[in-house]
Amino acid sequence: MSVPAAPPGQPRKAALAAWIGSALEYYDFFIYGSAAALIFPEVFFDESDPATATLLSLATFGVAYAARPVGALFLGHFGDRVGRKKIMVFTLILMGVSTFLIGCLPTRAQVGSLAPVLLVLCRVLQGISAAGEQASANSMTLEHAPSGRRGFFTSFTLSGTQGGQLLATLVFIPIAALPEDQLLSWGWRVPFWLSIAVAVVGYVIRRKLEETPAFTAQQATGEVVALPLAVLLRDHWADVLRVVAGALVASVSTIFTVWALAYATGDSVGMSRTSMLWVGALANVVALAAIPAWAMLSDRVGRRPVYLVGAAGSAVMMFAYLWAISTGSYPLVLVLGIVTFGVVYSAANGVWPSFYGEMFSTRVRLSGMAIGTQIGFAVAGFAVTFAAQISGPDGDGWSAVALFTAALCVPPVIAALSARETAKIPTERLGERGAHERAQPEKVTA
Repeated sequence: MSVPAAPPGQPRKAALAAWIGSALEYYDFFIYGSAAALIFPEVFFDESDPATATLLSLATFGVAYAARPVGALFLGHFGDRVGRKKIMVFTLILMGVSTFLIGCLPTRAQVGSLAPVLLVLCRVLQGISAAGEQASANSMTLEHAPSGRRGFFTSFTLSGTQGGQLLATLVFIPIAALPEDQLLSWGWRVPFWLSIAVAVVGYVIRRKLEETPAFTAQQATGEVVALPLAVLLRDHWADVLRVVAGALVASVSTIFTVWALAYATGDSVGMSRTSMLWVGALANVVALAAIPAWAMLSDRVGRRPVYLVGAAGSAVMMFAYLWAISTGSYPLVLVLGIVTFGVVYSAANGVWPSFYGEMFSTRVRLSGMAIGTQIGFAVAGFAVTFAAQISGPDGDGWSAVALFTAALCVPPVIAALSARETAKIPTERLGERGAHERAQPEKVTA
């Protein structure tokens, strides 16, 4: 099937829409992570047992990841049936509404055990939304990207995710500095209420975006499949398994942003909330530059070597970062936090949107990415809960957590080593059997 080139300027519009939409979407998602580590144990759970309250709060962070594979089945199916754009708009609205509702929830002191139940329901809606967000944005940018630059353009989805995490952290810094009574009564609600503005801005940006040339060509020729999941499991099951294994690298992100934050600000280390939030903020600033840089490198040298640097390097650097926290030395924590999350992890984070998306044909790309990534991300989400359990009664067993995180980086390394190199395969031939063996170098266009 011949696929026409995207109209002039449309690849940049798609990348911008992916960046801003993902930033706004993951602002919502990550403010929950900060609140789960710093606020929710006291607001929604039993204060008489702080350790259990923290464990339960971190478990609600993982609940969204458990909901994501279910959301991926439905949103992946419809994304490959009705188009990428409609799913991108739907996921943004759903995330904005569910996050706003979290800010409106009654506390445990007001309604008892109903409070955490309502919290979990809203978190499930967040998970369903996130299930379709990255896969649809990745598919949109990949299918709009010019020849030889798919890595760079698809990286905007993940740099947008980092931008959203940075925004969430910056919003929480002044909130965390509020007096305790104000923080626990109304202060924590403000970042969640801001999600209404998030939904409005994202909708305005995304509704003007055109559908991709590849999907439009499929519709015109009647090649859109009725059951994308059936085709995916028949023709691409091995690549789905590779994406599942590869997505486990996201455990580095969840351990860094949630468990390490709770550990550093807990009684055993005692760092201030504000100072640790700044570690995450500055690491994300560096990641905003590192992600597209790694992605451009992958357009030239291939996806696999860059991805392997990120996955294997993160396994090593997490030992260094968590050890630094255990010393209580803030300069050491700041430097190693930036290197670990801002530089090394960004190699895998910046490349996986193109690496995973290029494994599949246009007919099943959104389904393949959504289902594969969300199953892997579900494990990554609950990695925080497991880390809280293996870190000991005082929550200071950082070496066990580092070893656990490193172990979760092994499947991504194996997945990358067994995958085809796809950087030079023309877009219309992606997902074809043997296409990598016949691929000719693509000309890099401006």
